[in-house]
Amino acid sequence: MRLARPLRLLYVQVLLAMVLGMTLGHFWPATGALLKPLSDAFVGLVRMMIAPIVFCTIVSGITSLASGKAIGRTIIQALALFYLLTAVALVLGLAIAFVLRPGAGMHIDVLHLDSSILAQYAKHAQAGGLVAFGLSVIPETMLGAFEKGEVLPVLLLSLLFGFSLNSYPRAGRPVLTLIDGIAQILFRVLAMIMRLAPLGAFGAMAFTVGRFGIRSVGSLGMLMVSFYVACVLFVALILAPLARLHGFALWRLLRYMREELLIVIATSSTEPVLPRLIVKLEALGCDKGVVGLVLPAGYSFNLDGTAIYLTLASMFIAQACDVPLSAPQIATMLAVMLLTSKGAAGVSGSGLVALVATLTVIPDLPVAGVALLVGIDRFMSEARALTSVISNACAVIFVSMWEGACDRARLAQMLRTAEPGRPDVANDPATDTTG
Repeated sequence: MRLARPLRLLYVQVLLAMVLGMTLGHFWPATGALLKPLSDAFVGLVRMMIAPIVFCTIVSGITSLASGKAIGRTIIQALALFYLLTAVALVLGLAIAFVLRPGAGMHIDVLHLDSSILAQYAKHAQAGGLVAFGLSVIPETMLGAFEKGEVLPVLLLSLLFGFSLNSYPRAGRPVLTLIDGIAQILFRVLAMIMRLAPLGAFGAMAFTVGRFGIRSVGSLGMLMVSFYVACVLFVALILAPLARLHGFALWRLLRYMREELLIVIATSSTEPVLPRLIVKLEALGCDKGVVGLVLPAGYSFNLDGTAIYLTLASMFIAQACDVPLSAPQIATMLAVMLLTSKGAAGVSGSGLVALVATLTVIPDLPVAGVALLVGIDRFMSEARALTSVISNACAVIFVSMWEGACDRARLAQMLRTAEPGRPDVANDPATDTTG
């Protein structure tokens, strides 16, 4: 029997799966806590597809841009926008911390904190630093870029490969045809995997509620309230006016990305939606070359949700542990965060890793204070991921418009008339979500 049309939409299926998962986790918490592998398996399947899809998309995009000057200009504009948005996010998080003061009055003695639980985060943070980050972009082997599935090494390899194809257009034409054919197959595989999104969302929400309780989904104290307020303000006061300035309404873009946003909420990760965002942004009229360059780069350089989290969490620790910070100390902290906020993968737990990396170079703030945040980080990671994915989608559209590589009429038509979750790309397997 064929499902009713609303039930065939992916975002409806994901939403229903989230409700069912929360219900199961509430009434049978022990069972719900065991279902995390469902979410891990779904995220793992999508992550498996990211590296080859990003490679094919960027290579094809570079050859479509043709001009090396245009490619360089696009990258420079994107990075400038990323750092501007990150700086604004950091300052906004700082302002919210001063206004709401989420850690005031706690009077925590850091000597009584159990810092042993930070070992797994400190291990990753120790490998940080600007030089280490730069070296990590270079894969050990060409195939090693795909083996680990990290975006930046694949981005580097794709740029080199794309520039090489541009240097030899006649010899490279068959190779490019092959890459385009592989990309179509990869997107068909992705469409098959995305049918499992409701199952992944079900497992993620069942685990979350079963492990932490139904009340934890609602309110987890002043810090969580402050963080969610900061994220909403960033989207409403920064991204929405910028979108309006560029001629489109942000809320229409959010409706267009409804499926992806629900998947981000369910999995607390931006990675599962990267391939689909590439397709959907191209469907909006953005040039495939700009999309292929800006969006993957944004996943490492434009994590505005993480930036807000870093300042807010750091000030929370300072307030909770009664550590006064001077203006120069705060300025130094913001400068450090401009670096530590880059390269943190958009997955659950990466915010704590970036926070530990930040505090290790700021001697005035106790790293042990991060132990206060471990229990609630899982819930704040959802807002971090949502804010970052919305910001990156906007950044792609902005840069496309600056480069004259956006079909504004198509953008307006798609945002105004496209059914949520089904962009007007007739034969695109990555957006075929009906059953």
